[in-house]
Amino acid sequence: MHLSDEEIPDEYLNYVGRKITFIIGGLVALGILLILSVSVGAVNIPPVEVLETLLNLSDRWNVIIWNIRLPQSLTAIVAGVGLAVAGVAMQSILRNPLGSPFTLGISHAAAFGAAFSVMILGTGAMHSSGMDAVTIVNPYLTTISAFIFSMIATAVILGISRIRSASPEVMVLAGVALGSLFTAGTMFLQYFADDVQLAAMVFWTFGDTARASWSELGLITIVVILSIIYFIYNRWNYNAIDAGDETAKGLGVNVEGVRLWGMVIASFVTSIVVAFLGVIGFVGLICPHMVRTLIGDDHRFLIPATCVVGGLLLLAADTASRLILAPHLLPVAVLTSFLGAPVFIYLIIRGHR
Repeated sequence: MHLSDEEIPDEYLNYVGRKITFIIGGLVALGILLILSVSVGAVNIPPVEVLETLLNLSDRWNVIIWNIRLPQSLTAIVAGVGLAVAGVAMQSILRNPLGSPFTLGISHAAAFGAAFSVMILGTGAMHSSGMDAVTIVNPYLTTISAFIFSMIATAVILGISRIRSASPEVMVLAGVALGSLFTAGTMFLQYFADDVQLAAMVFWTFGDTARASWSELGLITIVVILSIIYFIYNRWNYNAIDAGDETAKGLGVNVEGVRLWGMVIASFVTSIVVAFLGVIGFVGLICPHMVRTLIGDDHRFLIPATCVVGGLLLLAADTASRLILAPHLLPVAVLTSFLGAPVFIYLIIRGHR
């Protein structure tokens, strides 16, 4: 039975309208910020000339815009979207408000897998300086290695989530332990590296969007888009799981299957972002909470809105990181960690209360 437009309550139409307006407004802000992000840097380009270059009306700034700034800004958007959607999925699947790829140790596991692939399997070319301190020559094998180790961390987290007494705090502590374990593994690899490799790997572990080219951006974008489609397809399942496992099972949801595949997809998105860009923390934790505060927990709107805010947040952080120490570039992960740590502490305190 379908209701006609006249039969739909005005309150519900307003409820939906506010959320759609929020998403559309976020997309508009994202487009404006993208133009501003491309225009600022060591050489400032007027936004009007950026638009002219993007529309092929001028070729004065082609090299700077098309080869350097546009790939970096788009990579920041796509990585922010991927980490944010992975975070909102993990929080819903595990029913854990502190869940995210970074806090659960999955990002660190993926970083170890990527480092293992680069240094042991020879999938990366080392350089002594510059933005290409590590160039991935076999992105597929590197991503597979990062994915395998992130799935090991995911399996541990899923095992802990099955323990009924596992509170959000306990799971985060387990994530801290996993992060410490895999960080120690990365340090072990670095110990046997020569000076150039060590400098390159330390530089690589700082998450930075500047190192991605158009080819890496394309691969990350495909994975992120497919993951968003999957999560939106399961939006009603996540709404049911939020009400409790027993309630979800009563509604016909395969809770174990949804939880398993959701974590697999979220881990895969995290692994491919980490494999190319390094560890970028707290985006997957902060964005879902920001959006929930503004529009609520309905995953029909929460997932797309979190994607928009994730892209906005990381693009804004990436733009600011270029300006803080200009003409030098500050890795964006440094800024996100500075901003994310206080929020993380606040969420822990609020959850305890």
